[in-house]
Amino acid sequence: MAFGEPNSNDLPKGSWFDRLARRASIFCGKPIVFLSATGIVLLWAISGPIFNFSDTWQLVINTGTTVITFLMVFLIQSTQNRDALAVQIKLSELILAVKGTENKIACVEELTEEQLETMRKDYRLKAENAEALLLKRKPKRNGHGSAARS
Repeated sequence: MAFGEPNSNDLPKGSWFDRLARRASIFCGKPIVFLSATGIVLLWAISGPIFNFSDTWQLVINTGTTVITFLMVFLIQSTQNRDALAVQIKLSELILAVKGTENKIACVEELTEEQLETMRKDYRLKAENAEALLLKRKPKRNGHGSAARS
């Protein structure tokens, strides 16, 4: 098992859905599951002539893929929500640990769209000002590629 690869036995306890979603996402992410699904689709395609490509034959694959897709949407959303929250917590920890940072941005995901837009404009202005300061400090080059002396 590679570093950081989850083991279903090591998963923390949570709600029944959390446990189910985590185990299912670990299971569904394995190559054997993909190969199995590919095999099922190939068997279905090969069986087409046997069933004369009937409506029932088509309905089997359509129903199966629709149900699996419907269920996977919830599984993927659960996984994405958990991962996004983990990243937000890690970023908040880094923000709070760095001296001189604005701690208010540690929980920026809780703001409204309008507040986020205002904050984005403020930070863009700060970035532009910082860039202008850096350009002023940069030594000017003469025609030979070396810094001009004052």
